[in-house]
Amino acid sequence: MPSFQSVEDQLDLITKGAAEILPLEALKERLSASVKSGKPLRIKAGFDPTAPDLHLGHTVLIRKLRHFQQLGHTVIFLIGDSTALIGDPTGRNVTRKPLTPEQIAANAETYKAQVFKILDPVATEVRYNSEWLDKLGYYDMVKLMAQFTVSQMLEREEFHKRFQAELPIGLHETIYPVAQGYDSVMLECDVELGGTDQRFNLLCGRDLQKHYGQPQQSILMVPILEGLDGVQKMSKSLGNAIGIHEIPSEMYGKLMSISDDLMWRYWTLLTDLRQSEIDTMRESVTAGSLHPMQAKKDLARTITTDFHSPEAAEAAAEGWAKQFQRREASEDAIVVQVEASPDLVKTETDTSGITTGVVRIAKLLQAAGLAASASEGTRKLAENAVSINGAKIAGQTVTMAHLGSSPVVRVGKKEVRIAWTGDDLGRFGVLEG
Repeated sequence: MPSFQSVEDQLDLITKGAAEILPLEALKERLSASVKSGKPLRIKAGFDPTAPDLHLGHTVLIRKLRHFQQLGHTVIFLIGDSTALIGDPTGRNVTRKPLTPEQIAANAETYKAQVFKILDPVATEVRYNSEWLDKLGYYDMVKLMAQFTVSQMLEREEFHKRFQAELPIGLHETIYPVAQGYDSVMLECDVELGGTDQRFNLLCGRDLQKHYGQPQQSILMVPILEGLDGVQKMSKSLGNAIGIHEIPSEMYGKLMSISDDLMWRYWTLLTDLRQSEIDTMRESVTAGSLHPMQAKKDLARTITTDFHSPEAAEAAAEGWAKQFQRREASEDAIVVQVEASPDLVKTETDTSGITTGVVRIAKLLQAAGLAASASEGTRKLAENAVSINGAKIAGQTVTMAHLGSSPVVRVGKKEVRIAWTGDDLGRFGVLEG
């Protein structure tokens, strides 16, 4: 009989980065029963193979599956080959274009190859919901659909918005959450994972389990991960994504381009470090004993190692360092004095009284003469044309501690060295340039 960590120790990892758990007390009770009986919980997450490549945003959910796997529970990687024929209406204001069975099968194979970069393939139960959904007859489907009303479906945000805007809602789309809920019945899930945008679908699973006389699953929702810009959700179509298939140097370089604030969110959602360890690291950065650049290098190395290897991550780090040195400004580069004014640098003070200066990059480009206006500076950021100290910048802000006392700012081929002036530099831990 396997032995499990205490409920408290398990929750320390399970709740890390979770947006919401419904109901939390029920999950605690199941974990407690599991510890006593030695029987692992059944944890499910479903993925529709609608595209061939995954990015780091998709892996937030997969990594949470891994956490349950590390704790000794049974994880089920469910490939929604049947539900993919419908298309999940979540987050859509139009009906999805249908995929062919051949496209779905091909995408499913690439999904398996990619997710096992995170999950243990030996300990993972891989299932396809065509196993049961394709066997449902007309009578069975009518019985399933009878458990929900049109009114309930119209309460769903996507359907409600479309209804108000007089946009089409396909009847087949209303089948999707019911089919996903039936997956939980057939797999007898104790816990189902999903994004915060999946709330409606996840609750359907609880409703159907109750109807079939099963204990209702707990739901763990993870947040939607922001992309490289730190604003919009990670998406290949928005150009702010990091694909898990990307070569090590690309992956490492993109991770080095994120803002300091976003770095901590990535530490929480994209690594296996306990939250207490991440909090300790952040305190070290705030106290000045750890440079934020080093914390970001550690993050980039950790994630690149996960999807490639320690050797590949090391080579990517060395390549990035050489690139940084080549792109660093020479000693005779143009020096521009920039005042750390309130318009340019906003101050944030934490509970311990430590003040951090957060620089608005678009304003900095304007002040340094690298952009005619803050609006142009914002456009340059969107074009991925801005680098500071040799690293591409995708976010809108960065801390003074990250920039240092004389940062090198480049836009395209133009490059200047900033010499800070102002009364607040001492508070930010930066000396005048």
